[in-house]
Amino acid sequence: MRTFILFAHPVPESFSAALHREVIDTLTARGWEIDDCDLYAENFSPLLTCDERIGYHDEPENIEPVRHYVERLTRAEALILVFPVWIFGFPAILKGFFDRVCVPGVSFRLEGGKVYPNLKQVRKLAAVTSYGGSRFRALAAGDPPRRIVTRAIRFYCQPEKLRYLALYDMNRADEKKRARFLCRVRREMEQF
Repeated sequence: MRTFILFAHPVPESFSAALHREVIDTLTARGWEIDDCDLYAENFSPLLTCDERIGYHDEPENIEPVRHYVERLTRAEALILVFPVWIFGFPAILKGFFDRVCVPGVSFRLEGGKVYPNLKQVRKLAAVTSYGGSRFRALAAGDPPRRIVTRAIRFYCQPEKLRYLALYDMNRADEKKRARFLCRVRREMEQF
């Protein structure tokens, strides 16, 4: 299965990086074809420029500044996001990826004023993440990352399988709790 992994964390020694490695190792062992997109390592610019915003609806010209990423995304049969939740949101680099790459004609299409999904080749969608705060605090804030993945991105793809794997209360998680979550991620990716 052709898999596009979007990874968003700047520190190679972080727990997010360990999650990223676990996802790659598990899926590679299953024989999946991995396109690993480490946004920081690739120096992806999350800044939507004035020209990009003005030309946002101009298909297919709107993909030119990010053509390389569009090609990678549109080849994927599985999309996996690995990121930390910061201030109840995505890291800016990942949000910028969505702003710049998920434009009309790529992730959705507009017809007669209605929005239709356009990434239907993506049959599997997963997010692997950690939150500094508790699940209760995330719920109190509306848990925007979970909602965006399980509603907006899910709409674009309409996947057969969806997983949202989250370690909450990372600020107080000891080594044992982090190890259990890594095992959970491995098990989920073995069955994904």
